[in-house]
Amino acid sequence: MIRARRIGVTAVAALAALAGTPGLAQAQQPSETRPSTTSSGSALPPGWRIGGEGDARELVWRSPRPVPMGDARVEFHAGDRPLGAPKAENDGRTFRLSLDTVGDAPLKDLQVLAGGRRLDAPAGDTARQRRGALSAAEPPAALPANSVDPGRPGAYRTVTGEYGLDPVKLPGFAQPVEMEAVVVAPRGATGKRPLALFLHGRHSTCYKPGGDDVTGDWPCPAGTKAIPSHRGYLKDQQLLASQGYVTVSISANGINGQDWEAEDGGAQARSSLVRQHLAKWAGWAAQPGSAPAAVRDAPRADLSRVLLVGHSRGGEGVNRAAMDSLYPPPAAEDGYRGPVRWKIRGTVLIGPTIFGQNPVADVPSATILPGCDGDVSDLQGEVYVDGTRGISRGTALHSAVYVVGANHNYFNSQWTPGLSEAPSSDDFWDDEEQPDPVCSTGAPTRLTAEGQHQAGATYIAAAARLFVAGDDRVRPLLDGSGRRAPSADPARVLTHAVGARRTAGFLPDGGVTVTGGRLCAAIDPDPAQACLPPDTKGSSPHFAWWQTDKEAGRGAVALNWTEPGTATRVRPAAPVSLTGAKSLALRVFVPPNTTGTELDVSVTDSAGHRARLGRVTVDGLPGSERTSSYWAREVRVPLTAATRAGLDLRHVKSLELTPRSGSGQAWLMDAWGWAPGTPAVTPAALPRVDIGRLTVEEGDSGTLTYHVPVRVSGHGSGQVRFSVLDPDTGATVDKLVTVRPGTTPVDVPVEVKGDTRFGYDEQHDVLAKAVHGAVVGSYRGGVTARNDDPAPEVTLTPVTDRVTEGGTLTWRISLSESADVEFWQPVLVVPVTEGAELSTKDVDPQWLLDHAGAEPDPERPLSGANVWAWMNIPAGTTTADFTVVTVADQVTEPAESVRLALTDEEARPLPGHPVLTGTVTDAS
Repeated sequence: MIRARRIGVTAVAALAALAGTPGLAQAQQPSETRPSTTSSGSALPPGWRIGGEGDARELVWRSPRPVPMGDARVEFHAGDRPLGAPKAENDGRTFRLSLDTVGDAPLKDLQVLAGGRRLDAPAGDTARQRRGALSAAEPPAALPANSVDPGRPGAYRTVTGEYGLDPVKLPGFAQPVEMEAVVVAPRGATGKRPLALFLHGRHSTCYKPGGDDVTGDWPCPAGTKAIPSHRGYLKDQQLLASQGYVTVSISANGINGQDWEAEDGGAQARSSLVRQHLAKWAGWAAQPGSAPAAVRDAPRADLSRVLLVGHSRGGEGVNRAAMDSLYPPPAAEDGYRGPVRWKIRGTVLIGPTIFGQNPVADVPSATILPGCDGDVSDLQGEVYVDGTRGISRGTALHSAVYVVGANHNYFNSQWTPGLSEAPSSDDFWDDEEQPDPVCSTGAPTRLTAEGQHQAGATYIAAAARLFVAGDDRVRPLLDGSGRRAPSADPARVLTHAVGARRTAGFLPDGGVTVTGGRLCAAIDPDPAQACLPPDTKGSSPHFAWWQTDKEAGRGAVALNWTEPGTATRVRPAAPVSLTGAKSLALRVFVPPNTTGTELDVSVTDSAGHRARLGRVTVDGLPGSERTSSYWAREVRVPLTAATRAGLDLRHVKSLELTPRSGSGQAWLMDAWGWAPGTPAVTPAALPRVDIGRLTVEEGDSGTLTYHVPVRVSGHGSGQVRFSVLDPDTGATVDKLVTVRPGTTPVDVPVEVKGDTRFGYDEQHDVLAKAVHGAVVGSYRGGVTARNDDPAPEVTLTPVTDRVTEGGTLTWRISLSESADVEFWQPVLVVPVTEGAELSTKDVDPQWLLDHAGAEPDPERPLSGANVWAWMNIPAGTTTADFTVVTVADQVTEPAESVRLALTDEEARPLPGHPVLTGTVTDAS
């Protein structure tokens, strides 16, 4: 197998609390044709190669088609192990990941993933998936209408303007970031008005007018214009402004063009930009005469009533801004260091990313999940709901809003074909030969762009009306009560929620006991432990992948039955109080496109009294193998039967689910005592954890010990799960730690051993996730030891450069000294300059297939077959041989030759290195 790098860096204690304190040829095409591989099991798959030189070696993947710039993070994986996030080239097809990041991971079963979908699926996989595809379903039935409809325009006419301020410099970004925005406000409104701020997601930044070219550059090159992504929410802004809100949508192209360098994907930078704008608005509210014209034309903004709306990576950005406004980040990492003169009442997150899985529990949120999202297709935004459970007081409502048939882009008109100023596309790409039954254009469940954007605007307004205006009449649209806003028709919108007036609940955590079913893991490579087996068609937003191939603390209760009456009992570690609750609310999902799954729900108190509360019916969502449709529906049963039976609702010891359908599957995410109402939210004073990154030089000798920087700020104490990643295997060691400000909750010492041998940088990484009573900002950090030794010199010399046909030509690639890593060097067959050249029929056919992916016919010079071999020199050795296997024929012919050159990663011969010739004579 191919393994990348090894330098002298060793973690001597992953968590102090846990421990008690030869050469293989890789054929690639130098042209744009698809590269071939050798017959060795160590060969890289088609489309992959090792590029770069010296300590700039990279793992490179080239897509056969352009990959649009989007919000989901493109990631390289080796099987279940993540390797890292590559940098995209401007061609939109080439992605490069430093071998420093890859570490010693075996480059086996390489995959490219983005938002849970695979970008490099081998030919034939699609057909295999379709054979087991889910059957299609019709849209869900329309829900009853809610008593009020927030999608109806208000009484105000609106006024629109824009402002542009001096750009700001943000930590870690080389280029300044623009301070530009579009303002839509109510005309003629009196008094201070609440403020809604919109932040767009990660999209292409620049385009060439009159053409189809878009790039991710920043600043935009001459002859191109910036894509106005921030103007894509005018419909939403106009609706809110008609209802009395001042709205502002800010531009973030400068972050989009540079966030590939940010370890957190740009979340902290986006938070800084949001707070820079909020600080300006706070200043303008205090001194209106200093404001730009677009702001002076609007009513004065009330900064004590702020709603943040973020799309995609913008969603993660406004979540971080809400966190940073309550729990300040480390000053060195922050792009805003002034006072917090605003209060964020809630957030709306549209198809958001959440790479850190670190939602803010004490700020209410509504997360819109697009059922046909082709960008953030795993719908990881569900973590903004699930991830808040047990973190703080639980009074903030966190709602998931599943929009059947919506894609990712059409919530922004500047990302919508026919409406956008720059080229744009449907992110859920159509396969003309095999249309998706749920999401292809024209499918009964797929929304039009206009219908989708209208639904988005309606539910943004619903969140504003509940979180900011405090109108509890719109809560049933967001909290799983099963009501619809007619303004969003014909969209089918489903919701579930946690928080608000829900009591303590039955959660699938480590303290629960399950009989008749099983406690399953959201993320686990063992199919016996995982909630969904690896061959599941489609996926679940509840089980979106994080940073590790196995994760503690996330799961569900899985039910699987072949006949009715097989009960599953869930018993928490301590009895649950349902005092004050009106109903028991359960979040349950069943396989997509199934209907009529019936479950009887019963509870038992600590005295052994049992009551059957009622029966619920759960339907699956419309889904296909390309959608994330294993999503929980909220169902409720009243507690009146328990009261009549005399149960002690202060001490409910178990929950029982009994299937009444003939056979089936179901997964219980949680169950809560539910009562109507939306309580006031007072954020708790919590400790905040941030993991830093320390970068050190390897040195030439000796051993130094460094420690991963972990900072705890804020107030109080809480629990955080730390995970240390093994740099060789990717396996994690977890520890649940109590954190307090001013202390070092976890000590991760790393030994760095100096030497004079070439290697790659090595990272020792630590992850953090809040479990209870804490927040996590910078969730990933560690120690990076930089290689400071030059790459060895490489030479090519003949071993056997003259043979009779049927013999084997051999050359040797030599290093001036051994390296601590496997060393890759490409060799190219170039045209001969004198005499006859070996042809494709003069070499062994298998050799040709292995090294060029080519067939002998039609016969052509060997240099015309694009033989470009990447030779591997194993770590600790200095040589590898390159051979050309010839074949004997019955044709009388003159001596023929082949010429070889060492090249760089672009197949250009290395300057100062001779081109060598091998000769093959006739055997007759």
